[in-house]
Amino acid sequence: MYQQKLTPQQAFQKLKHYCAYQERSHYEVKEKLYAFGLLKTEVEKILSQLIEEDYLNEERFAIQFAGGKFRLKQWGRIKIKFELQQKKVSTYNINKALKSIDEDAYLKTLKKLATTKWNLLKKEQYLNRMAKTNNYLLQKGFEPALINKIISDIRIENK
Repeated sequence: MYQQKLTPQQAFQKLKHYCAYQERSHYEVKEKLYAFGLLKTEVEKILSQLIEEDYLNEERFAIQFAGGKFRLKQWGRIKIKFELQQKKVSTYNINKALKSIDEDAYLKTLKKLATTKWNLLKKEQYLNRMAKTNNYLLQKGFEPALINKIISDIRIENK
């Protein structure tokens, strides 16, 4: 971790840059402050200062995180939700972030991933092909009900 102990003023300056560079969760920032060797009261004070000055906004973080993981890594809602929970984001902000993902884009991405995986497994036996496509999409964090619907649509299209 961090060896030197910083004064609250030094820590605040460092954290302003840390938060300005990229959106951060409250948990990440709190951990960083404790790593600087600050006391609980100092940490709480700096956190509230960062929030007041709009360097730190958990809702903004959650929405940006969800959108980024969906667009860039093509993660499903379940995986995004789990990752946000790991970062100790509130349920309210997690739900808000998940709602910010465009439904049409979400279904289009799921269909594209499913079709690509399905076509890659052409040489596989039918049940293996279904199972591997299903497992791949579950691993990506998509909802089982949506996966089943998409796979059955693909099966019908490819008959």
